[in-house]
Amino acid sequence: MSYQSLFDAIKGTLLEPWLETMERQIASGLNNARHGDLPKWEKVLSELPEIEAAEIMLDASAITVKGQQKLDEKEHSGLKTALQQLMPWRKGPYSIHDVEINTEWHSDWKWDRLKDHILPLQGKTILDVGCGNGYHGWRMLGEGAKLVIGIDPSPLFVMQYQAIRHFVGDYPLYVLPLGIEHVPEKLYAFDTVFSMGVLYHRRSPIDHLLQLKNCLQSGGQLVLETLVIEGNKNQILLPENRYAKMRNVWFIPSADAICHWLKRCGFTEISMVDINTTSIEEQRTTEWMPYESLVDFLDPEDHSLTIEGYPAPKRAVFTAIAP
Repeated sequence: MSYQSLFDAIKGTLLEPWLETMERQIASGLNNARHGDLPKWEKVLSELPEIEAAEIMLDASAITVKGQQKLDEKEHSGLKTALQQLMPWRKGPYSIHDVEINTEWHSDWKWDRLKDHILPLQGKTILDVGCGNGYHGWRMLGEGAKLVIGIDPSPLFVMQYQAIRHFVGDYPLYVLPLGIEHVPEKLYAFDTVFSMGVLYHRRSPIDHLLQLKNCLQSGGQLVLETLVIEGNKNQILLPENRYAKMRNVWFIPSADAICHWLKRCGFTEISMVDINTTSIEEQRTTEWMPYESLVDFLDPEDHSLTIEGYPAPKRAVFTAIAP
């Protein structure tokens, strides 16, 4: 699993200072001693079939790879079985040689809601924080991005990305097993930074916003998606224990509070471009993610509430410019 093409790509750019630590960070994030399932996942990757791609679509709802000919029944079954060894698949969908990876999230719906409200990605260098398996990164390339670096500390998501990359080929998207804390301070290197579904997991949301700002070049755009509640700029929900069965949810602010926080952090041109109540059609159990999902996290008698009695998940997208 080589990242040499990434190291080569960022030499001589504003990202070059990260090279001092990046290789060690990746090695630590993919340490077999820390993640017992890594050898199993690596074996899956090593045994994926070599199938030449005749058609690749990065600008469709499903990231799609097709060959010159359809796989026969045995080949198709073998490929599906291999990719299912990397479950659960949460972000997608993907269509890999007619194996339809129907993920927990309709991540394409989120992308469709925000893509027309952000600055053009053509030729841009992008950081995607909390990127999962890289689905949105592929969509960013489909919009013409020059380089996308996704970071997510889950090694399983990195393995899923590597599996997709095996079939898509050598495109300038890289998913690293890192968190935002691994990005050098005051890097000021990216044209656009995405943070989607991360803020409410941070114990210090203001620090997270400042970290994101310090990744951006002056004039670069932040695209922030997070859970919100109703209320004025001082309204914030701090769950008693769990929120929608999640242990690691700390602060869920109102949309006005998010705008206030962004302003206090020094961002300009702040705008909420979308707000949407998450539906059980957008996040659900599937063959590729067969565990509990949103419907199990909601009050069975009243889907406007979580099972704990809090307002059901509502997500908003904000854009802002770094000074």
